[in-house]
Amino acid sequence: MSLRRPLGAGAVVAIVLAALNLRPGVVAVSPLLGEILAEEGLSATAGGVLTTLPVLCFGILAPVAPGLARKVGLERALFGSLVLLCLGFALRLVPGIAPLLVGTLAVGSAIGLGNVLLPALIKRDFADRVGLMTGLYSMALSGGAALAAGLTVPIASATGMDWRATLASWGLLAVLGAVVWAPRALRSTGAVAALRPPGATPADAVRSVWRSPLAWAVTVLMGTQSLSFYAVNAWLPEIFVASGRSIAVGGWLLALTNLLGIVGSFVTPVLAGRMRRQRALGVVIVALILTGLLGLVLAPGAAVLWVVLLGLGQGGGISLALTLMALRTENAARTSELSGMAQSAGYVLAACGPLGLGVAHDATGSWTVPLLLLVVASLVQGVAAWFAGRDEIVR
Repeated sequence: MSLRRPLGAGAVVAIVLAALNLRPGVVAVSPLLGEILAEEGLSATAGGVLTTLPVLCFGILAPVAPGLARKVGLERALFGSLVLLCLGFALRLVPGIAPLLVGTLAVGSAIGLGNVLLPALIKRDFADRVGLMTGLYSMALSGGAALAAGLTVPIASATGMDWRATLASWGLLAVLGAVVWAPRALRSTGAVAALRPPGATPADAVRSVWRSPLAWAVTVLMGTQSLSFYAVNAWLPEIFVASGRSIAVGGWLLALTNLLGIVGSFVTPVLAGRMRRQRALGVVIVALILTGLLGLVLAPGAAVLWVVLLGLGQGGGISLALTLMALRTENAARTSELSGMAQSAGYVLAACGPLGLGVAHDATGSWTVPLLLLVVASLVQGVAAWFAGRDEIVR
């Protein structure tokens, strides 16, 4: 593999390991959500708040990440985010609602930083292999989500741990990530100018990106696909429980969704990197998501088919958004700023998903209206993908 710098396979492994940590802290809550709500006496709306908090943190912390990387360096910023993630998992062990919420905020903040920093690192160090590396990165995102969805309930059953200890057990993966990134952080020069566009101040760069219609198309694409992903990951097991399936089956179906997401996540960037325009690819991805969602509403008995299509589409959706952040920019500085914008405004929009579905379920007593709301969000995603897929860059 031709690299910009002689980083070797170790750099690839470190990036993949960091990416694996960017979803379990959120997705592992979903298979245990019914137990959490029952033990703490919470409503579906409150459950929506619990699953929305980390996504909201993604949006709030995204603008902070580029400035942090300029001050301390990408490697040190990533190491710090992994340490914060470990702290968040540890706080979830403490009894009470307050530690759970604080730990969830810490987990969300750590992941919010990593969401922005890793794409910028890929653009900087793998500029000639953006499609392949983004594919590996987004595949690791889906893989981490699949592991959390599929193994959380079996871990609890096999060990006899309560939901707090089960959630905290995913912190072991974060500890491993921090250990791997520690020597890289120590070797980092922390160059302040590494993520600053030539001849521009950071404020100039941010303002120019936020004024770009193309950047807004990428942002809406990021926001709508994330809204769908986190809403599905928050509530899909409960949707299946409501249709008569067990929580274990619901967890495995969610895991299947994320497993198929690995395929979509890897294939999409490789294809997108070979295209001048990615519009057709975006249409296919949205069609998969729409078919899966409508299938869950109209023919829930064929759940396996629908979650397969939904997983392929959602995996492709996140990787397309991440790939476009690199393809629609000319250097790592601009990628960092576009990533910060897309993940800031995008994740604030996405935070409406888990909470909105919880509120809609409480109001209607069924999951039909919540799923139809996701259909509407997917239609908006298709429009955004059409505009973001044109052959231009953010100037």
